[in-house]
Amino acid sequence: MTAKTGDILVQADGVCKYFKVSGGRVLHAVENVSLTIRRGETLGLVGESGCGKSTLGRTLMGIYAPTKGKLTFDGREMDLHNKKERFNFSKKAQIVFQDPYASLDPRMTVASIIEEGMVIHNMYDDARRRERVLELLETVGLNREHANRFPHEFSGGQRQRIGIARALAIEPEFIVCDEPISALDVSIQAQIINLLHNLQNDLGLTYLFIAHDLNIVKYISDRIAVMYLGSVVELASSAELYDHTLHPYSKALLSAVPIPDPEMEAAKHRQIISGDVPSPINKPKGCAFSSRCPLACDKCRESAPKLQEIRPGHFAACHLVEPEKDDV
Repeated sequence: MTAKTGDILVQADGVCKYFKVSGGRVLHAVENVSLTIRRGETLGLVGESGCGKSTLGRTLMGIYAPTKGKLTFDGREMDLHNKKERFNFSKKAQIVFQDPYASLDPRMTVASIIEEGMVIHNMYDDARRRERVLELLETVGLNREHANRFPHEFSGGQRQRIGIARALAIEPEFIVCDEPISALDVSIQAQIINLLHNLQNDLGLTYLFIAHDLNIVKYISDRIAVMYLGSVVELASSAELYDHTLHPYSKALLSAVPIPDPEMEAAKHRQIISGDVPSPINKPKGCAFSSRCPLACDKCRESAPKLQEIRPGHFAACHLVEPEKDDV
């Protein structure tokens, strides 16, 4: 994946994240992921539940250290096995969690929740921290009087705003939005998306936006990565991915997106994916999608395809898709 030198904020090269499970087995949650996230952009990350999206997000922002591979932030390789470096990196990268009910400590006031990161990183004196909390509440659309209340006194949408304020408190450059609207009512989702969009414009933030809803991802993302069983199988700009979908898995995902027009929805061809997702503990040989792909051939079952550039800026990992050749 290419970008102008200096424009890349986050870069993963062959990043893997494995977990040891019972019986001495190994769960391959993230497998050989290479991608870049440019400063100020939103990279959307989509895929079925359990495909490794959240694990990749938490690896890219330092909650997990990669098992293999290299992670570079702002041109500097990060050693996230080093506790001090991991701590320092946490000031530059933060996360907004999926569940606004479970991610806020019910015993802490809103002020304490938002202020905690500033205290940990020894930012400002007490008076400035208190004022900063009030400023952040207003920034995310809440009132200053909310500072002394507890999480149970707020709605889901308000709690997610508190979570966003907490992430912003230590002035990070990179924020992982881990399905930040999936637990919210539809009427509230648009408000949170618009808030994130406005904050990005005002503060120059860089997002990794993880979601299931492909319409939301298309709206908020500059580029989109499609993930299957721990690996990125397609990566392109938002418009390019929707207009020229290449990977069979991506096509199946997009065919499931409802169309607002009833006649068009009734007429469209829905591509059903048969079978179950293979176990990340015992991955199949060859392409991980071959056991469910209606187009799979012998080569697909024998060797895993590499993510390669098929069209300018459009990458796919599929033996059945050939790179475009330049006209001579």
